[in-house]
Amino acid sequence: MKITKNVENGKVILSVDGRLDTVTAPELATAIAEIEDGVKELVFDFSELEYVSSAGLRVILSTHKKLDAEGGKLVVRHPNDMIQSIFALTGFIEILNIED
Repeated sequence: MKITKNVENGKVILSVDGRLDTVTAPELATAIAEIEDGVKELVFDFSELEYVSSAGLRVILSTHKKLDAEGGKLVVRHPNDMIQSIFALTGFIEILNIED
């Protein structure tokens, strides 16, 4: 998995390329933890994400909850059809801000 970080207009964008699974989920959690305090919007660009497991879903959900509690926002951009279906099956589609 490859994670690329960009900052645009006060938003932090993490582009995730590859598989988000038990092995790689800690890498995403570390990248999130390294983001400066005070960021109000975090964007996950999943246009190159191939797969997400329950471990990856836990990182996404915990990040969403943390930002929400702090008055921030998590946005998931460009998930492919398979990732969208996983979000639908798990109910994440109801709680996440998803942009095509």
